[in-house]
Amino acid sequence: MDSQKEALRRIVSTLANKNEELHSFIDTLSHSLAGLQINSAQVLSDLEEEFDTMFSVLDEMRESMTNSIKQEQARKAHELQNQLTQSTNALESSEELLEFANHALDIKEEEEFAKAAKQIKDRVTMAPAFRLTMKPRASDNMTHLMVDFSQERQLLQSVQFLPVPRAPEIDIPDCLVADNVIRVAWRMPQEDSKIDHYTLEYRKTDHEGLPRVKEERCWEVVENVKTTEYSLSGLKFDSKFMNFRVRACNKAAAGDYSDPVTLETRAFNFCLDSSSSHLNLKVEERNVEWDPQGGKGLESKVKGKENKGRSGTPSPKRTSSARSPAVRGSRDRFTGESYTVLGDTSMDSGQHYWEVKALKDCKSYSVGVAYRNLGKFDQLGKTNTTWCIHVNNWLQTSLAAKHNNKAKSLEVPVPDRIGVYCDFDGGQLSFYNAESKQLLHTFKTKFSQPVVPAFMVWCGGLSLSTGVQVPSAVRSFQKTENGLGGSNSSLNSMAQ
Repeated sequence: MDSQKEALRRIVSTLANKNEELHSFIDTLSHSLAGLQINSAQVLSDLEEEFDTMFSVLDEMRESMTNSIKQEQARKAHELQNQLTQSTNALESSEELLEFANHALDIKEEEEFAKAAKQIKDRVTMAPAFRLTMKPRASDNMTHLMVDFSQERQLLQSVQFLPVPRAPEIDIPDCLVADNVIRVAWRMPQEDSKIDHYTLEYRKTDHEGLPRVKEERCWEVVENVKTTEYSLSGLKFDSKFMNFRVRACNKAAAGDYSDPVTLETRAFNFCLDSSSSHLNLKVEERNVEWDPQGGKGLESKVKGKENKGRSGTPSPKRTSSARSPAVRGSRDRFTGESYTVLGDTSMDSGQHYWEVKALKDCKSYSVGVAYRNLGKFDQLGKTNTTWCIHVNNWLQTSLAAKHNNKAKSLEVPVPDRIGVYCDFDGGQLSFYNAESKQLLHTFKTKFSQPVVPAFMVWCGGLSLSTGVQVPSAVRSFQKTENGLGGSNSSLNSMAQ
């Protein structure tokens, strides 16, 4: 009995599953039928519109040509009517003169006959019949205004539905990835004058090779591309690769996608490591701001006494002098006067680039790299494991390169944005004006450990731009100026 019930349950379960599949299939068919009605109605509407457009063109042509014929007819009719009127008047005058001449022949008196003959002679000389041109000024032929639609008729009779365009082919050698701009180029396997536009799709991925069917990121779409190439700009390269595919579209349909290609878009991506940040720094991924109220907690009363009677931003010494034991015991955070925060990603090979922008009213900041074993009281540029440039806007603006507790003043204007280039394998750290790509300073060394981006801020803030490729101008400069010496390398040293 139990086995029969179990068997029946399995049958019921199978039927229920099949019923659910049938319901789903019926919904799919119903949706397809509804879509078919909508799409067919749209196609008929589009077809009707195309024929209406053709009829409209023909009607315009017919009206224009009919007007030309009517104008020609009116011009010729006017000229012929004028000739007819003149000839009719000349004929009447000639008949009248002929009748007068016949009467003159019957005159017997010589003197009267001579007088009549002279009148006739004078009138004949001035008669319109002898001054008219006996040739029509216009012909009745209108055949030169006829048209021949035989070729057009054959073309119209050969009109067929537009074929689905073939898939384009992406030319990988003609594609270019540089300066966070990607130019994608493609071609059609054969010329097709009916192509109206192209649709380009792309998506970011961390997988090399052929695109995967299932990918976390969705395809981004660029519609209505009129040429066989397109440049994507303003991108952040926060993935190692990007997939691309393109398809051609005419007025009727979109063709198949091209074989997808994968282009490398590697760049240096990192955020600020909040666990390393000094408590007087407020960190949010790629932004850091000075926060004089940070980490006050239990020592607020002590600091209140220290700062009593003073206004404005407290000095670094006053802010950090009353740190509580709990705060000082935080092993991973910078403390004391080291208002520092590190990046969360280290560099142990390759070439890397990022940019830093000072926020408004930033009084003092440093930008550079450091080993991870930096002491929590260490300041950038004051140890042999840190390299940086320091900007001071407190009294007057100054820029200096710092390493191993040595500083060199840089006699260049402080840029709005600073670009940092690190060639780990080549042992080179360079700073640039991010806008003009003017070199500010270069350190040459030999990194013995992985390095991380490092920042110091006091009274103000910094904003980082990561996921940026090494600019072409910087690459070019590095190739041509790699042996740079003199003032730019006065602080260079071997890393210990």
